[in-house]
Amino acid sequence: MSKYNKQIAITVIASSMLLSGCSLFDAEKATKEIDPPQDVTITEDVNQKGEGKVEDVAGEEAEKNVTNQLYLIDKNGFVVPYTMNLPETKSVAKQALEYLVDGGPISSMLPNGFRAVLPEGTEVLGVDIKDGVAVADFSKEFSTYNKEDEEKILQAITWTLTQFDSVEKVKIWVNGHEQKEMPVNGTPIQDGIGREYGINHDSSDVVDLTNTHPVTVYYSAETDGQEYFVPVTKRVSNTETDKIVSAVEELVEGPALETGLLSEFQNGVELISAPKYEDGKVTLDFNEAIYGSFDEEQKIISSQVLQSLVLTLTEQEGIESVAITVNGKAELMDENGEKLTEAVTRPTNVNTGSF
Repeated sequence: MSKYNKQIAITVIASSMLLSGCSLFDAEKATKEIDPPQDVTITEDVNQKGEGKVEDVAGEEAEKNVTNQLYLIDKNGFVVPYTMNLPETKSVAKQALEYLVDGGPISSMLPNGFRAVLPEGTEVLGVDIKDGVAVADFSKEFSTYNKEDEEKILQAITWTLTQFDSVEKVKIWVNGHEQKEMPVNGTPIQDGIGREYGINHDSSDVVDLTNTHPVTVYYSAETDGQEYFVPVTKRVSNTETDKIVSAVEELVEGPALETGLLSEFQNGVELISAPKYEDGKVTLDFNEAIYGSFDEEQKIISSQVLQSLVLTLTEQEGIESVAITVNGKAELMDENGEKLTEAVTRPTNVNTGSF
């Protein structure tokens, strides 16, 4: 469903968050997500060396506030990152999971239309990280969820914990016992789940799954007039060998109908040359349709289009920033009239603000 066809023009939030040059949002640098301080030892929750368990952090004092992305479920049933400022803690990974519990400390902070993913009464018994694998141990109440929520819960836990650079995979334990599969509907976990597992899977247009590979793209959605971004893992044919091109094509094609998701791209948008990749930067050369509803002579690119592209492509390994040209020329501006003279990096925080 094309947002432009509906003539929806919601740009206030995106414009206020968008910066030309180095970042989409107010952030001094772009990282995958928050990573605990590198000069401290944290083994209860985020262990850089992966040795044992302790109760405290040694080294610099914890910050007064911790900014984390929590993966919640929106009104359409999608698992969505939402950035929150949480109280200072010495156990950042454990705290992030505690804020996923229904009826827990997140209750008074939930944005309208969103809900927590873990069953009420669930306790996070601990999070131990070793060699890039996070073991999240929950109380028995964890196993009381509805089977329809099982994959959403697994995705929310996995993507919440893998925001930390020290976590690549997640294992689930219940009351100290390892779970090789999720306890209600049997979704396999085996030796751990990482982001390659995907999120909000959409294979509606796929006939032969075995001949496809996943690509995660960011569409948009709205609640109470506010816009936010939703990651969706789609399946593309193995004949499409360039994952960058595949991702851009999926963004342009837009989400499946009746999903509640919106496309940021106008009909006719296409790459007119192969993407150029160098030292973590990818350059995309589009035709004039990338300007969308803006006059071509203004050379303005929508904040939402730019954010969708950057979020989507920096989800791929090795891509740190995105530069855009039109017909080979880098003369674009953002909606504030600022020239986009540098490649744009991934925002540190996604979906900020009050919904």
